[in-house]
Amino acid sequence: MSTKDYLEKDYYAVLGVPKTATAEEIKKAYRKLARKYHPDANPGSSANSESTAKFKEVSEAYDILSDPKRRKEYDDARALFGSGLGGFAGAGASRGGPGFPFDLFGGGQPGAGDRIGDLFGGLFNRTGGGRTTTRRARRGQDVESEVTLSFSEAVEGTTVSLRLTSSSACQACGGTGAKAGTTPRVCPTCEGTGAASRNLGSFAFSEPCRDCRGRGLLVDDPCPVCDGSGRGKSTRTIQARIPAGVADGQRIRLKGKGAPGENGGPPGDLYVQIHVQPHGVFGRSGDNLTITVPVTFTEAALGAEIKVPTLGGLPVTLRIPEGTPNGRTFRVRGRGAARKDGTKGDLLVTVEIAVPPHLDDRSRATLEQLHDPKAGADLRADLIKQAQSE
Repeated sequence: MSTKDYLEKDYYAVLGVPKTATAEEIKKAYRKLARKYHPDANPGSSANSESTAKFKEVSEAYDILSDPKRRKEYDDARALFGSGLGGFAGAGASRGGPGFPFDLFGGGQPGAGDRIGDLFGGLFNRTGGGRTTTRRARRGQDVESEVTLSFSEAVEGTTVSLRLTSSSACQACGGTGAKAGTTPRVCPTCEGTGAASRNLGSFAFSEPCRDCRGRGLLVDDPCPVCDGSGRGKSTRTIQARIPAGVADGQRIRLKGKGAPGENGGPPGDLYVQIHVQPHGVFGRSGDNLTITVPVTFTEAALGAEIKVPTLGGLPVTLRIPEGTPNGRTFRVRGRGAARKDGTKGDLLVTVEIAVPPHLDDRSRATLEQLHDPKAGADLRADLIKQAQSE
């Protein structure tokens, strides 16, 4: 279907909605018409043929008007050349007519068809009439690497040196893929663009040319070093910044640190797999750091103020309240790992009552006084009672 045919169609009229219709109104109108004209809802040879054609027309209108970008391009095109090409006929829009000094679709001034094809190329995903033999810029390949960090480096962030091997332009042929003294020729299939158009009925989309594999050039006498690919292997060392707060097993993306592009194309990205060595004192729970701190029985029973280490900083004082049970966890704000928003997680401190392996006579005598079974209630009485009732 030509550009002229598209512009002659009033997609708003097909769906029965005004030009000012909202996206929801367009969707509602489409669903109503799609149910009405769906071939399954219209059995019979003649009826089915007519409903199928109408169903395709409704679907085509919805494809354009449901996409904000394509709808705007369609509206702009119709506004530029009048309210539909149906109005052109009376204004001299026919080939060579008096309404315009050139034929919009290539029958008048030289190059006019190319210009109008380029104008509407974005709307219908078509390649414009005028082709160029300029080689396409190609994005560089993505590169993958891995790095092992210490626990502190992962929490605080660091800069590491990475040795990367990636694809680059062959030094023997300068990236052309042709043997020294020869030059590649423009691909006749895509005319050097590196892209070919696949027709899907009413629409077409661009894909890499199969003959030249997107390069836009064909090599008759290939370079013996790269076998005509124009690419070789290069090794380089880069300094990569690892952000604070990365976790073990995380895969981070460093934009633009991959292989260089071709013909002015942007470089690819670098993906780094992170491995974090465990710490002898601290652990990790999301953005929080964890630590287990031993306390004595008297500190837990009577309460105390204890010193707790922090990662990369001075110890903090933590107050243990009277009657603290074994395994209780306390939170120290802002002493954890860095978050993406610049804030930090917390330090989770779990106390563990340390039982001394050996006691002197004085300590033993003191504990034996506390061990008097008549001095307090039996701690296990309720447990035994509950077990017997089950």
